[in-house]
Amino acid sequence: MAPGASNGSGGRPISLRSRRGLDWLVFFVADIQTGFGAFIAVFLTSQKWTQVDIGLILTVSSLVSLIGQIPAGALVDAARSVRVVAVLALLAIGASAFAFAAWPLFPIVLVSRIIHAAASSVLSISLVSISLGLVGQGGMSERLGRNAAFASAGTGIAAAVMGACGYYLSDRAVFFLASGFVVPAIFALMYIRGEEIGPTSDAARGAPTD
Repeated sequence: MAPGASNGSGGRPISLRSRRGLDWLVFFVADIQTGFGAFIAVFLTSQKWTQVDIGLILTVSSLVSLIGQIPAGALVDAARSVRVVAVLALLAIGASAFAFAAWPLFPIVLVSRIIHAAASSVLSISLVSISLGLVGQGGMSERLGRNAAFASAGTGIAAAVMGACGYYLSDRAVFFLASGFVVPAIFALMYIRGEEIGPTSDAARGAPTD
């Protein structure tokens, strides 16, 4: 086994590069998603939106997130490369953040929120699939704990940075920053070696993977 490697799905070695790539992917995804929290209502209020319209936008996006879990899971399971699916989801989220900030008109905001909610469902399941494919069932508890730690760090740092951007620059800057975080997230994803991600269906059953 190479230095810095550990056993993954099916007992195969996982490189330090792939483990660090997943760490930073989770970190930057948390950064991105922080921009879509409380900042949405603040930004739309500053754009003279009514509370009714803001509530409608938030309700629709919540429903899409809820309904989208099952088809998102089916998409990830059927995909030949979960990394490609994750990249496409990240690009969709980045585009939705940019459009949301650049053109805060009702139809554009509505579509951007729907795209973000659907892509986020796909991305969250992709992260779980990549984690399971790398470490297998036996290492999943530890991996999820590590994911949670990096996500918490990303959320905390992003909230502070975005809050400062919103205060010193503009509320709009928060979403441009969230869109920009997509770039390092994709770089982190590319650090995860595709050949080290085992079939998640086999890993979930605890069966060896070839």
